[in-house]
Amino acid sequence: MNLLDAQLVNLTGQVGVVTGSGRGLGRVFAQTLGLAGASVAVLARSGDEIAETATLIEGAGGRALALRCDVTDADAVRAAMAEIERALGPIDLLLNNAGAVGSIGPFWESDIEEWWGVVEANLRSAVVCSRMVLPAMIARRRGRIVNVASGGGTRPIAYFSGYGAGKAAMIRFAECVAAEARPFGVSVFSLGPGTVRTALSEHSLNSPEGRKWLPWFRRIFEEGLDLPAERPAQLALVLASGRADPLSGCYLQVSDDIDAITARAEQVAAGKLYSLRVRGLEAATPSETVAAIVFASEHALDTGHS
Repeated sequence: MNLLDAQLVNLTGQVGVVTGSGRGLGRVFAQTLGLAGASVAVLARSGDEIAETATLIEGAGGRALALRCDVTDADAVRAAMAEIERALGPIDLLLNNAGAVGSIGPFWESDIEEWWGVVEANLRSAVVCSRMVLPAMIARRRGRIVNVASGGGTRPIAYFSGYGAGKAAMIRFAECVAAEARPFGVSVFSLGPGTVRTALSEHSLNSPEGRKWLPWFRRIFEEGLDLPAERPAQLALVLASGRADPLSGCYLQVSDDIDAITARAEQVAAGKLYSLRVRGLEAATPSETVAAIVFASEHALDTGHS
C-alpha cells in the first residue's frame, strides 16, 4: 500500500490521537490518518521525534499537533487530551500504539520491575488514554478506539512473557470495553500489525538477549515475511472509517479480509470469533478431541509418565 491510498478514505473533520507516534509504526499511523483528512495529535515522550512527525503531516497538507507526554501518567494524559480538544476539537479516534518489548529471557531470571514495566508500557498506556477519551465519546455517542496489540498476545511465546502478558491484557481490555460501549455507538478494536521492522523489533533481533532467546525471530526478516508499516496503517484506516464497526471488540490482523468478515458479523458474534477464548474438550469437534487425546498419550509416553 502506498500512503497516498489513505486518500481513498475520507476522515475530514475528524480528530485522531496516536500515541507512541514519534517514529516507527506510530509515525506511519499518524501520517496515514493525516492524509485521509483527519487532524492528528501525536503523543510520545520524545519531543523532537513527535515534532518531526507533525512536520511531515503538515508538509503533506494535513493538520497536526505535537504534545510531549508520558502516556502512562494519568495527570499528563488528562492535560494532553484537554489541550487536544481545545486546539483541534472533540476526539473521534484514539489509536493506542505506545508500547515496549524489554525483558527477554526466562521469567525466573527477569528483573521484576523491568518485567512489570513492559506490561505497564503496553497495558497502562492504553487504559489511561482510553479512560480519558471515553466519557466524551459516550456522551456524543460516537468514537473509536484501536489498540495496537500483537499475535504475541494470542499465543504463548517462550522467553517473552512480559510482552505477551501486556498484549494479551490489551486484547481482553478492548473486548470488555467494547461490550460496555457498544450501546453508546462507540467501537473498540485490537489490531494485529504483523511483524514490521521498527526500533522495537530491532531490539528483539539484535540485542544479546534477543539473539540468545529468540533466534527464530531473525528468520522472519531473512525470509522476507516482515511487512511494510503501511500494511497495518491501512488496517487502522479501515477501522477508523467505521466500515468494521459491527466487529467492535474483535482482534483483527493485517491478513484478514475485513469486509468479508464484517459481512458475517452475526456469525462472528455468535461464535465469539476473533477474540481470546479458552476452549475445552466439550467445545471441540470430534477430530479435535481425538487429536488432543493422541497428543496427550504420546506426550505421556515421551516423558515416561504412561
